[in-house]
Amino acid sequence: MRIPDGIFKAYDVRGLYPEELDEAVAERIGCALAQQLGARRLGAGMDPRPSSRGLLEAFAAGAAAAGAATIDFGLVPTEMLYFGVAARALDGGAMITASHNPPQYNGMKLVGEGALPLSGDAGIPELRERSQALEELPAGDGGAARERVDLYPSYVAHLHGLVDVAAFRPYKVVMDAANGVAGKLAPLVFGGSALDCVEMYFEVDGTFPNHAPNPLLEENSREIRARVLAEKADLGIAWDGDADRCFFIDEAGEFVPGDFVTALLAEALLLKNPGARILYDLRASRAVPDVIRANGGVPLVNRVGHAFFKQRMRREGGLFGGEVSGHYYFAANHNADSGFIPALLVLDLLSRKQATLAELLEPLRSRYYISGEINSTVDDVPAALTRLERRFSDGEQGHLDGISVDYEHWHFNVRPSNTEPLLRLNLGADSQALMEEKRDLVLAVIRGG
Repeated sequence: MRIPDGIFKAYDVRGLYPEELDEAVAERIGCALAQQLGARRLGAGMDPRPSSRGLLEAFAAGAAAAGAATIDFGLVPTEMLYFGVAARALDGGAMITASHNPPQYNGMKLVGEGALPLSGDAGIPELRERSQALEELPAGDGGAARERVDLYPSYVAHLHGLVDVAAFRPYKVVMDAANGVAGKLAPLVFGGSALDCVEMYFEVDGTFPNHAPNPLLEENSREIRARVLAEKADLGIAWDGDADRCFFIDEAGEFVPGDFVTALLAEALLLKNPGARILYDLRASRAVPDVIRANGGVPLVNRVGHAFFKQRMRREGGLFGGEVSGHYYFAANHNADSGFIPALLVLDLLSRKQATLAELLEPLRSRYYISGEINSTVDDVPAALTRLERRFSDGEQGHLDGISVDYEHWHFNVRPSNTEPLLRLNLGADSQALMEEKRDLVLAVIRGG
């Protein structure tokens, strides 16, 4: 059989089910991962897509053929798979999920020991080669049993050990689980608090019948924003399909950008950890490093991508890392990303400061004006990047990922997509008018002007 190259992405394995990714492919990936890691014990979890259980079973069968036992965590958020692998000192694992993609897709997020991810820079190319080279599966040693483990009690205890939910003020919070697996975990996490939780789409259904499980898109957050206003709620929290990202809506129904959330989380964590190192991604506005410094932390700019964050946090002792895409990483969570720890920390910060979310955000919104991420299709990515270098040569340039240019009152990053002929612009400025002016200027250069 031929396993298509295209399912092996920069951060995961992902494709249409069953045309590109089916049980036979999953079985070979399970075998290849076990061989690559020299694994004896692997963890496996899954999201609620209809194809996920069959893919998990096939992955485990492949791992068994290579002599590795699989600990089956069942239906869990991605962060619980990471927790299970790290806390139980397993050799690696796989989360069967296509995250925020439509239900006809599925995939795998793959990790090694310590829940460190495989990526396009480390691990996934070798996995592709090993998987494609497997004509037949080995016979196995017969000792690779499978064990089912309920992680929910230990993971909820872990979360409650990080943040005291009993101290929450009685906020009214609209929560949208998007029919994803957050609907299973959220009642256990928030149930013992004083919160008045208004549940939206907590029924777990991997066909995602109400809206696509990607709150970052405006059409998918429209309903929760309206519900926050209708309920006169204090805030809204929305998760994606595998619950590894969460997003916030303030009491006015306004979506909160990820870099502002990163700034709030940094402030919350630095209250208890002064002087800590905080990672932020190079797309973020200056709000993030400014807030980190103002609260006694050390800001460290980082490349986009979970592998780059987790590896650097582990290597340099980072306390926390935040990406504008809604991925937030915590040293206290084995450097893994979580969609629930941010929710707990924001609610804790609101309770401590006895403020509304909009009040906490006002100093950021009145000073930092951001474009959001804007995609441009280009015929020649290197040529477009060269145009940017030449046109903005009077600014301070960096090339950590694409091109970043800093001026006194504005800055931008343009980086190529890993999978498409796209350039992605993120720009920030000291005023709305300046942001719009420079946004249009940079876009004109990107698009050949």
